[in-house]
Amino acid sequence: LRGEKEEEEEERVLVSEHSWKPCPTGRRRVRGETPTQKGGFWGRGFLGGQHPVSPLAGCLEWVRRQLFRVGEDWYFLFILGVLMATISFTMDIIIARLHAAHMWLYREIGDIGVLKYLSWTLFPTALAAFSTGFSQSITPHSGGSGIPELKTILMGVVLEDYLAIQNFGAKVVGLTCTLTCGSTVFLGKVGPYVHLSAMAAAYLGKMRTTVTREYENKFKQHEMLVAAQAVGVATVFGAPISGVLFSIEVMSPHFAVRDYWRGFFAATCGAFMFRLLAVFNSEQGKAGRAGCAPSSPLPSPRDIFGMLTPKPTPSFLSPLPETIAAVFKSDLKIDFPFDLLETFFFLILGIICGIVACAYLFCQRWMMVAVKRNWLTAKLLATDKPVYTVLAVLLLASITFPPGLGQFMASRLTMKEHLLSLFDNRTWGVLAANASEGAKPGGLWQDWDHPSATIYGTLTFFLLMKFWMLILATTLPLPAGYFMPIFIYGAAIGRLVGEVVSLLFPQGLHSEGPPRPIIPAGYALAGAAAFSGSVTHAVSTALLVCEATGHLGHLLPTVLAVLVANAISQKNQPSFYDAGIIVKKLPYLPPIRSRHIASYRVVVEEFMERQVVALAKGDGFQEVLVALDASADAEYPVVESTGSPTLVGTISRSQLVTFLQSHEHPQAPQGEKLATVGTLGDDCTIEPIMLQFSPWTSLHQAYHLFQLLKLQRVFVTRAGELVGAVSRAEVRGENREKEEKG
Repeated sequence: LRGEKEEEEEERVLVSEHSWKPCPTGRRRVRGETPTQKGGFWGRGFLGGQHPVSPLAGCLEWVRRQLFRVGEDWYFLFILGVLMATISFTMDIIIARLHAAHMWLYREIGDIGVLKYLSWTLFPTALAAFSTGFSQSITPHSGGSGIPELKTILMGVVLEDYLAIQNFGAKVVGLTCTLTCGSTVFLGKVGPYVHLSAMAAAYLGKMRTTVTREYENKFKQHEMLVAAQAVGVATVFGAPISGVLFSIEVMSPHFAVRDYWRGFFAATCGAFMFRLLAVFNSEQGKAGRAGCAPSSPLPSPRDIFGMLTPKPTPSFLSPLPETIAAVFKSDLKIDFPFDLLETFFFLILGIICGIVACAYLFCQRWMMVAVKRNWLTAKLLATDKPVYTVLAVLLLASITFPPGLGQFMASRLTMKEHLLSLFDNRTWGVLAANASEGAKPGGLWQDWDHPSATIYGTLTFFLLMKFWMLILATTLPLPAGYFMPIFIYGAAIGRLVGEVVSLLFPQGLHSEGPPRPIIPAGYALAGAAAFSGSVTHAVSTALLVCEATGHLGHLLPTVLAVLVANAISQKNQPSFYDAGIIVKKLPYLPPIRSRHIASYRVVVEEFMERQVVALAKGDGFQEVLVALDASADAEYPVVESTGSPTLVGTISRSQLVTFLQSHEHPQAPQGEKLATVGTLGDDCTIEPIMLQFSPWTSLHQAYHLFQLLKLQRVFVTRAGELVGAVSRAEVRGENREKEEKG
């Protein structure tokens, strides 16, 4: 009886410890555990072989072995891609409905100026304030894009609770409210969605360890996070190939080739699912518009039957079925997209984008520092973040008010409509001339054509105003991405250059054959890729533009413009995300931008730490106590002896603390029961040295080893003797000094 009571008590304790899991009794029965068992993990009774196992548990075990025969990673990567694509599509639907409601309210108010102003400004202000307050109240990690922190995590630095699944809901709700503000705030989706994908991947990694009954593996976690980056980009643009390449360029200084397949597989699943949902939604919208007129509330049964009954249509009138199409559809179906002589103007466009990108990066970094140093903004960001958001968004919304300055910036358009209008295949200068003569060609371009200003004036005003408005928007403490705004900004630069070239050469440039007109939309494509690539220091934006629009005709000039813009920006400024790391002072090694020959002559001996606290194998209690008081290092070097500083290994701080707790102090009072006196070599485990630097190791070699192996500290030896140590702080400081000199 006593044994049965003890087993019942243990069973009760087990249930109380795991009470958060639903149906504990049913789960134990499925695992094949009888009520007299002590519980545990799945299949304990099956593995022990001492208790009968239910047929259901044996069947599940067989199914699990068959499914995971090809590797369990592929299933979780597929789930990750489909899940993030579904969430992304759902967010887009909600954002479109809320924005349509805002536009309906703005139109229905009438011509009362005050009410129109309030409806235009209060809606995005309230949403931005709610986004800031809601997300910040749940987790302080929800603000910004999240890419600087993810880059730091991928380099082996642990940021507590940054990938916790509890932050997922806060970031989704906050990002949805931010994007609903539309072109008023002019913020994007890419960065936060990469963070969301990383959180989902971290949670799926924990589920994988539970299902496979394995211990958590840091390498497996890293592989899932790498795939999550590609999924985040691919599900926003529907571009799997450039999504993988862009995530590699932006997030990882070193990328393992074995991770390519995981990234491509997950990104392809996500992009395919996203585009499939988009096509399904468009077909549903067409069916709804065709079946029910706005005036009629509901279709009759006869109408429904007529909608479902196929009608004979002549073959030459039958429209082609819509398949999986590009996210930003463009009508650039041109037999001869550009002439060879236009390459010069694409080169000029790359130079312009590179110079503007350098100015943007410098001003944005200066603004981030100024906001933190100013006493008023620093106080608001520390205590009243929603108040700061309200003030900033109210200013931005007032400027974009359509009857005011917004009429010169096409502020009525959404961010997607901005891109679609800038990628318009027609020449706006010709359309404006035709419109002035009486013809009224329709299209989104008309928002750029103001009666008191030409399209050149509106594009120039848009670029001037959005330059500082984008910088101000990056200081908002709410979930937001910054890639799409600079993408649209670059498209506007390219469109302006293309329209100017078309104005200068109305008959086009042609080296041979008949004259062909200039296509400004091709310059918009190249400008979007060049400016966004120069700001993020990525070349894959050229392919991203082609995948997102489905147009490959301008690939070569686009690549040329991207390369030229990157050459200028990488020489003079850190990337947008590296600048965020610098401002936030995250423990990350920024890339060495200096390519001067003098930087290759810098060796470890010039910047290493020479005063290193070391222990000898024969040291005892007193020496260990002095070493722990002298420094707070996580590990200490161990040498052969005090007279022979030959490095033999390292010992962790936790082992030294245990050594002190289990050994006798030389001045301990008599009568206490303490352990006998010993030495480090006898009573502690000394870990061997796997990597050490020579004093003549170059700065570039040390930098790449720190990045590739995710090192935190390396000891320096000369002929086997310890002479110093190098940590991330020394490498980062020397890197910054050489960049300033170079």
